[in-house]
Amino acid sequence: MSSARRLPSVRSLAVMAALGASALLLTACTNADTTRSSVAEAAQTESPSASASDSMSASPSNSSGSPSASMNEDKTERKDLVTATKVTWDKAVDTAVKEVPDSKLVDLELKRTDADATASPTGSPSPSMPNPAPSQGAPMWEAKVAVSDGTLHRVDIDAANGKVFRTQVDPDQSADDKTQVADWLGKAKQTPQQAVKAATAKAKGTVTKVELDENDSQQVVWDVDVVNKDNWDKTSVVVDAANGKVLSQKVDKD
Repeated sequence: MSSARRLPSVRSLAVMAALGASALLLTACTNADTTRSSVAEAAQTESPSASASDSMSASPSNSSGSPSASMNEDKTERKDLVTATKVTWDKAVDTAVKEVPDSKLVDLELKRTDADATASPTGSPSPSMPNPAPSQGAPMWEAKVAVSDGTLHRVDIDAANGKVFRTQVDPDQSADDKTQVADWLGKAKQTPQQAVKAATAKAKGTVTKVELDENDSQQVVWDVDVVNKDNWDKTSVVVDAANGKVLSQKVDKD
């Protein structure tokens, strides 16, 4: 009897090899499934972040070029005030000078009606109140017109309906003040209408102020404010009241 160990038969080796291959294939499939599952889970986990990032990139940024960012407080105030105004500056001037016979315009400004618009200063004569005042915050034209001796009269006009709601002689004007106003009016050969025409030839827009004044060179001038309704910038134009030449202009972008 031989002591040598018997080798497995060829058939047995074939069977064992087949089983081993099946086991390897099963293991490989299992690993592949696990890998695919892990990738899918990772994709599900990462997808929202990627989408959110893409969404943020695609959405328009709130840069300084956007309307909301470019409109500061002053521009917003100009827009609200001008938009609510129905009476133009020239109609307000006509109304003011008709209210005070033989008068000429010295100052006109568009502003909001404040709580004191109809109040009489302490110690001064009570103002005339021909019509109800606009509500507080509503637009109004505050006009100052002067008669030949330089006496100033304030005329407040509702900028929505054009009605005068207050007139009053300036209670604080001194004799020297009257003399100065009369002198300015005598030197002003250009009417407010002519001054505004010169100003708006340089700066297009809505007129919100016309004022007779004297510059540092002691020239009598018309100061005209013009608001551009495209961007709500304000341009202040200085016009020589003697000859109608534009002396300077300054744009306020704030």
